[in-house]
Amino acid sequence: MYLEELIDDIHLESDQFECKSKLNRDDVIGWLKSVAGFANAQGGDFYIGVEDKTNKLIGFGREQADSERNYFNNQVNEHLVPRPQMKISFIRYEIRGREQFVIRVRIPESVIKPVILKYKNIPSIFMRRDGFTNGATYEEIIDMSVKSKNTQYDILLSDQIYEVSDFKTLQEFYSNHNGGKSLSEKALRSMGFYNEAGKLANGAVLFGDDYSGKKTQVQCSLFSGFNKGSERIVTINRFNGNIIAVINYIMEFVTQRMNHSMVKLGDTRKNIDSYPQRALFEGVINAVAHRNYFLDGTQIQVDMFKDRLEITSPGGFYKGEKLGKTYDLSGIISKRRNELISSVLVSCNVMEAAGTGFDKIMEEYRNVDEPHRPYICSSSDHFTLVLPDLTYIDGVEDEKYPVLTFIPVPNGTVYDERILSFCYYQARKVSMIAEYLGISDSTYFRKQVLGNLEEHHYLEKSKISRAVYYKTNPDMVALD
Repeated sequence: MYLEELIDDIHLESDQFECKSKLNRDDVIGWLKSVAGFANAQGGDFYIGVEDKTNKLIGFGREQADSERNYFNNQVNEHLVPRPQMKISFIRYEIRGREQFVIRVRIPESVIKPVILKYKNIPSIFMRRDGFTNGATYEEIIDMSVKSKNTQYDILLSDQIYEVSDFKTLQEFYSNHNGGKSLSEKALRSMGFYNEAGKLANGAVLFGDDYSGKKTQVQCSLFSGFNKGSERIVTINRFNGNIIAVINYIMEFVTQRMNHSMVKLGDTRKNIDSYPQRALFEGVINAVAHRNYFLDGTQIQVDMFKDRLEITSPGGFYKGEKLGKTYDLSGIISKRRNELISSVLVSCNVMEAAGTGFDKIMEEYRNVDEPHRPYICSSSDHFTLVLPDLTYIDGVEDEKYPVLTFIPVPNGTVYDERILSFCYYQARKVSMIAEYLGISDSTYFRKQVLGNLEEHHYLEKSKISRAVYYKTNPDMVALD
């Protein structure tokens, strides 16, 4: 039995058609590049369960088909950025009375290009042409970038129709921040919330009362210590809902868990919070407003540590320079990534019409000392706002455990990287290292873990009185 018997107008290996008998687990790039190539070209249909070249049906049973679909989805989510907007369906047929399925993946031309295939940290760009998928040429990459440079996720039209009753949460939020006024239909229409036919923009969908998709997903975590790798996690909460619900959820999560302290200012005593409410709110609004909503499988990260709060948003600053780490929040220049979402938040009086709103954060921290200054870390795929905990007297000490690169230690353990980082700046007692790792100070730990690192010259051992100290050998590692 052949695919032509199920579907009309099938052409062998055309620009917009390709088949695979099954997904090769040993050569993921071999078929992922076809998906990326379709998305970077004019789109196409990708069939799984159909023999290549001949179109003979191989098919899957019900459970096999579901498993193959899940594997496909997982690999696409992990390796393609941005994730192509695909439609996956099952085509049912019977052969000798047995139910079988073929998987059809319809891949439209991506609205944002290039779609990049990243495998083992190596990025590649592919293009579909003349029935084959090959690496994109320099001219093709430039052309893709130019054509998609003005595309923003939130202003693209969805298939959903505007109904005033679907946006009660937004109306309530607007009223609360505008003295009881209502958000008018005229204002929504002028912002591009929906078009003449009543179709909602993608960004408008994210404000809907019943929205529960993963575009707005957030993960809030509370750690007992100073970092993620070595300290006990007190709680991890995940949430996805409409944009207003996400803002409220993050604010509530942090407010309920942050510290409060009485400090003496002159002759008076004043109660201070870990994080000034105004600075916290500005940080949350910026994370939501400047998030890259094209990046599926990502989430806003809110991480509370003993000395600081980190708010990380997917996507670097839109058309802004890569900052690395900077304390000059007022000097950050970044254009809006999401025009519609930003316009709605501006109309709700919770976001500045111009600028990033970081000036307000700087104002809240204007009288603090050096270790309590907020800062931003930005890269190509995310940016993080760090708010120091004002009730933690020592301030942020995030530089004390550096990120290191080194050749793997012979007979090494999972603890090696964290030990070398912990002992890089100063010598540590064995008991301190064990406590940092959250494990017992055992004979095994001393001989097989620390002893192995010492034997291969990654750690230098010293003794003060009866206590044994270890310090990282700087000649064996490099600061990342």
